[in-house]
Amino acid sequence: MKPEYRLHFAPDNASLVIRLALEELGQPYETVLVDRRAKAQRSAGYRALNPNGLIPVLETPDGPLFETAAILLWLAGRHGAMAPAAGSADYAPFLKWLFFASNTLHADLRMLFYPEQYIGADKAQQAQLQSVLRQRLHQHLTNLDRAAAGRPAWLGAPQPSVLDYYLACQMRWMALYPADADRSWFRIAEYPSLQRLCAGLEHRTAVTTARQAEGLGAAPFTSPAYANPPEGSAT
Repeated sequence: MKPEYRLHFAPDNASLVIRLALEELGQPYETVLVDRRAKAQRSAGYRALNPNGLIPVLETPDGPLFETAAILLWLAGRHGAMAPAAGSADYAPFLKWLFFASNTLHADLRMLFYPEQYIGADKAQQAQLQSVLRQRLHQHLTNLDRAAAGRPAWLGAPQPSVLDYYLACQMRWMALYPADADRSWFRIAEYPSLQRLCAGLEHRTAVTTARQAEGLGAAPFTSPAYANPPEGSAT
């Protein structure tokens, strides 16, 4: 029987978060490589699935879905796992931090990785923007670390949530990208609760499967290495 899900991915892109969620949920899925070297994400065929030309896209029985947080929330709701139940006391705090991860943390990461897309080719201006963003990201992680220190059921708990995997991937990317820039500002040990979260995930079967599929190394969150083969880059 053909799987219900088809994931359009590139190694070490935001599609990694969706792969991890599907593996954790135990859902079978097909994968389609989006070759970023050939700019396949900008092709007419891909834009028919996601007009924004961004990765990932998850094809589902309800049609193609895009935007990482939207896919995660849809999967959690459809399968009744990896998120607090709607209407429960935990649901509101879970939602606010999930959308913080998507709308604020991920948005700032994109600007850090691709400053030229936001302010043009001037290297001095790019460096200034990246300096500001590193300070912002440090504060974001400090706030998240405080939230995780309380060990809520939806952040760093023994049974991971979609938010756990989203944050672990984002911290991975902070340690690796931009590949040609100074990344010494990021030290995972400065965020002990988030470091604990990342270390706990690395022992899960879902992570083993995903890291083998995308060539991410033995410790993809606490001691990350670049994807091999490197068809993608963080997004």
